[in-house]
Amino acid sequence: MTPPTIAAPVLPAQVSPPQFAVSDLLPGAITGVDVVAVPVLPADDGGDGTVLLGPGAAELSDDLAVDLVAVAELHGLTGKVGDVATLPVPDGTTTNPGLRLVVLVGVGAARPIDLRRAGAALARATRDREAVATSIPALAVDDQDVVDESEAIEAFVAGVMLGGFVFHWRSQGPPHQPVRRVVIAAPGLVADRAALERSVALGGAGWRSRLLASVPSNLKNPAWLASQAEEIASAAGLDVKIWDESQLAREGFGGILAVGAASATPPRLIQLTYTPRGIAARAARKLPVVVLVGKGITFDSGGLSIKPAASMGSMKRDMTGGGVVLATMAALADVDCPVRVVGLVPAAENAISGSALRPGDVIRHWGGRTTEVGNTDAEGRLVLADALAYAAAEHDPAVIVDVATLTGAVKVALGQQVGGLFATDDALAAALDAAGTRAGEPLWRFPLHAAYEDKLASKVADASNDPGGPGSITAALFLKPFVGDVPWAHLDIASVGDVEKEWHEWTVGPSGFGARLLLTWLGTPEPLAGVSD
Repeated sequence: MTPPTIAAPVLPAQVSPPQFAVSDLLPGAITGVDVVAVPVLPADDGGDGTVLLGPGAAELSDDLAVDLVAVAELHGLTGKVGDVATLPVPDGTTTNPGLRLVVLVGVGAARPIDLRRAGAALARATRDREAVATSIPALAVDDQDVVDESEAIEAFVAGVMLGGFVFHWRSQGPPHQPVRRVVIAAPGLVADRAALERSVALGGAGWRSRLLASVPSNLKNPAWLASQAEEIASAAGLDVKIWDESQLAREGFGGILAVGAASATPPRLIQLTYTPRGIAARAARKLPVVVLVGKGITFDSGGLSIKPAASMGSMKRDMTGGGVVLATMAALADVDCPVRVVGLVPAAENAISGSALRPGDVIRHWGGRTTEVGNTDAEGRLVLADALAYAAAEHDPAVIVDVATLTGAVKVALGQQVGGLFATDDALAAALDAAGTRAGEPLWRFPLHAAYEDKLASKVADASNDPGGPGSITAALFLKPFVGDVPWAHLDIASVGDVEKEWHEWTVGPSGFGARLLLTWLGTPEPLAGVSD
């Protein structure tokens, strides 16, 4: 008897991030918004201990005939970043009759990190609202008290967008909607449209990578991930190539095939290619190539080395690295990336069946290197190895960067707020570290300590995939031979793959960590400056 056909699940319509605009008016003078948000700063050390309010507060106080400083103090605000108080305005103001709420938001020292966190606090305070006007980004200063408007807007926009992120699969729709429109009232800043568009692209990439990682695996399989790549390529003007299981077998991608062998949904290799706009084909061929490789395990049961139930529940997000690469590729043109970029996502489901990869099996990767499988739950490095070897040999890259939720060991080392960084080139490591700091996706560099390489030894193959501790370092050392002499960085983001409680711009669930970092780096005028040939 033929088993009944079960209809494929359909992802319900998801909420959209806010739209953004910039105005040179003070926030209380902007009409058509139902919320005005005013920044609150700590008291001046030389003053009377009273908190300070940011641009537009005095004028808004006059319009409301309310002392907003007194309101802040009544609610106990000290200017601490992220603290919020609200004041209902049932009758609006003469200037803006539609105003219904004033939000006071602590901005701390008004550094970019503070503005990002203040933006996230504002997002939570304005859920389900139509529009908010705020002067929060106008306060940005660096350590020399010099305004850095582009970084200020980037930070604030990312905070507002990601602090309001929602994913749902509810029959009645999402429980909340992000505020629909945000007007940055920045009379003291130039705040050109290009800076705002770049900021929206960075925040949007974080949103997309978070969304992809949140989709359940009864929908998200390798073929579905490939279809998302095709949609991105069409929208962003990228070249796309997809290898199915037959093509993977013909071309020798043994690691990807072995990991995906047990699944009812076969593996895929996804390739997206970006070329800067407005460059002739001959000139484009002379540009350096950066290859990004993202682990695309759409669900990880652990295989025959099965995970405990408590560790398996979040494994729909084990393709976060792949989602980060797709989200990054989608936004490269928006940040004016000056180099060619190839994005590779080896996608497979690590399942269990009679055809599953077994401990003790030996697999041959693309290019010929062999691995003895000691643990089928160390599968991410097996698919990455194929893609890294292919990238190094076929794309003549100036740099390769891979990103993966690879090891639990990195979470033990770093907790859940910092990603792990390994690199063979100091300039590349410094550039990624700086980009992570600016983007709010910080990294900590680990050593590729050669003395641990003997742990990778196998009696029958070139290496074992289960070398033991220190786990994040030995995993990186496993990958290193596949890139040859190409400058390479490995981002192990298993430490930051999941968010267990709301924390500033991070909402509960898969984090999508890494897209803003990569775009911040690749959007600089010379992302490869100082990197060794």
